[in-house]
Amino acid sequence: MKQLPPGPLKGIIAVLGILAQTLILFPFLLVIAFLKLLIPITPLRTLCTTLLDGIARLWIGFNNKLADTLHAIDWQVEGADDLSRSDWYLVTCNHQSWADIPVIQHVLNPRIPLLKFFLKQELIWVPFLGVAWWALDFPFMRRYSKEQIEKKPSLKGKDLETTRAACEKFRYTPVTVFNFMEGTRFTPEKQAAQGTPYRHLLKPRAGGTAFVLGAMGDMLHKLLDVTIVYPDRRHGFWDYLCGRVQRVVIHIRTVEIPSQFLGMDYTSDEAIKREFQEWIARIWSEKDERIEAIMADTVPAAITR
Repeated sequence: MKQLPPGPLKGIIAVLGILAQTLILFPFLLVIAFLKLLIPITPLRTLCTTLLDGIARLWIGFNNKLADTLHAIDWQVEGADDLSRSDWYLVTCNHQSWADIPVIQHVLNPRIPLLKFFLKQELIWVPFLGVAWWALDFPFMRRYSKEQIEKKPSLKGKDLETTRAACEKFRYTPVTVFNFMEGTRFTPEKQAAQGTPYRHLLKPRAGGTAFVLGAMGDMLHKLLDVTIVYPDRRHGFWDYLCGRVQRVVIHIRTVEIPSQFLGMDYTSDEAIKREFQEWIARIWSEKDERIEAIMADTVPAAITR
């Protein structure tokens, strides 16, 4: 296909392509999801999970092919060679825009198990999407506040037990759990409001990652520390769809998770909590230095409207 010039027309074509294939694949996903719901036999449910993950991979693969056809992005990827689809991973990444998700999927989808996010329990009731998330085994978690636990001490530890039970299915099929540790997209305004010590990052929220490792510590042993840099500064989701993102630099670092953090009790053990926060802070400081080095080595291209 001849490259169209960057602009809204290219973005509209991308949106229509994504919508069309979603309408085609979603009914198949729902049928297999309801079969999985109705058949309480672990091997058959595992087979349904494999089929559903395949549908999700097909959807992501089409989006990637569409991006490659419509856009001329210079992908500069380091550290992706030794990844495996038969391993279990915890992935974190700096967060700059909603383009980060399709960018990460473009690089990681062929190489590791399907990316899955921890979701709030209430989201299971979202029409259609709740069923899809359940079918794809996105873990639903229920968190209790300190106030709720103080009023009802029997709730202590229940959220972790519930999440561990929800993650039991991951023993049968490899999985990648994804988490933006910053919790929100980076902006200079948020950076100033936080008083963050980093030049290119917001402060990491260690609690969510600690909760995942507490629930899945015996399955997750490797952290993929992903760093994304858009050297040409145009990196919004609409910019990505319109072909204005010209270069993406992605650095992937595989980090062995220290054994003391696997299955830890983050909320009750103050010593392990402090040690884990220090470990995350070191990872974040190294990531900040890495972004600074990448930006120093790249010259922004002329901005195309």
